[in-house]
Amino acid sequence: MKQVTIYDIAKEAKVSVATVSRVLNDTAPVKGSTRALIEDIIRKYNFQPNAMARSLLKKETGIIGVIVPDLTNPFFPEVLAGAEHEAQQSGYTFLLSNTVGDYGKESEYLSIMREKRVDGTIFLGGRINLKSCEEHLVQELVQYAGVIPTVLVNGRLRNTDLVRVATDESAGAALAVQHLIQLGHNEIGFIGGESHMTTTSIKLRAFRKAMKEAGLDIRNEWILPDSFSIDSGKRQMLKLLEMKDRPTAVFCVNDYTAIGAIKAAAEVGMTIPDDMSIVGFDDIPLARHFIPELTTVSQQASDLGRTAVQVLKAMMNAQKVKKHTLLEPQLIVRQSSSRKG
Repeated sequence: MKQVTIYDIAKEAKVSVATVSRVLNDTAPVKGSTRALIEDIIRKYNFQPNAMARSLLKKETGIIGVIVPDLTNPFFPEVLAGAEHEAQQSGYTFLLSNTVGDYGKESEYLSIMREKRVDGTIFLGGRINLKSCEEHLVQELVQYAGVIPTVLVNGRLRNTDLVRVATDESAGAALAVQHLIQLGHNEIGFIGGESHMTTTSIKLRAFRKAMKEAGLDIRNEWILPDSFSIDSGKRQMLKLLEMKDRPTAVFCVNDYTAIGAIKAAAEVGMTIPDDMSIVGFDDIPLARHFIPELTTVSQQASDLGRTAVQVLKAMMNAQKVKKHTLLEPQLIVRQSSSRKG
């Protein structure tokens, strides 16, 4: 069966191709009776405009490129869910790229997105979370953002003015530590996170500041960075529990490390929170389904994704946007923290 084209629609309606195009794209007024006729013919043939032809007409592809570092970390799919909901309302789809933490793959995907002529890009994790990023990686992204509107989510590149949308991780870490202090905990440890990543340094700096403002001692031996995994939390918690002096509470860099810490405590016969309070960060779905349910800090992941797309759409429409949009975190108190006994 022959595929119906815009030219066939125009011929049957006895109008110009431009008139059919105006109806399809709603770009200019068309006489009511003419519009009704064209729409009837479109419905009769179940006509779908060719996406490539439409992209050439509008100089848009309707595609937003998204770069993420780790799709197995539930935080990122939550951000994506909010972003996708916002994007779909405006007719955009995603070209999703999972870099698995490989900066070389980031470069490959940036090149592919330029070839695919995406309308805009959302960039999460990877190089934008490095405390010290190599200059060629910085310049590559700066040059890319000079051609394609780009929003960085929960990250930044020093000495650049790239547009960023982020949750205030410093304020979130302070909420977690202040919560433990208000419960009567004066001896608090810190577990997890890679030292070369800004998300770790931001939280650790806020941890130290909150402790200092409360007049509490900071025990460096109780600060145990490693990575962001459940195994990391378990490994570092076991180290902490082997010490002669232990903290009565622990703040973990994310929910995965907090879950690992709780598992390690259970293995040595401890009860959380009776023997030790533990607080995480991110509020991933597992946090409210784990036993005990995890006290944590919500980054408002879905709102973060929605806001990133809103800012990006404004940029794609050549509207002026703030260079840095900051979302407020929220403390979620559950079962893994309690008053010091």
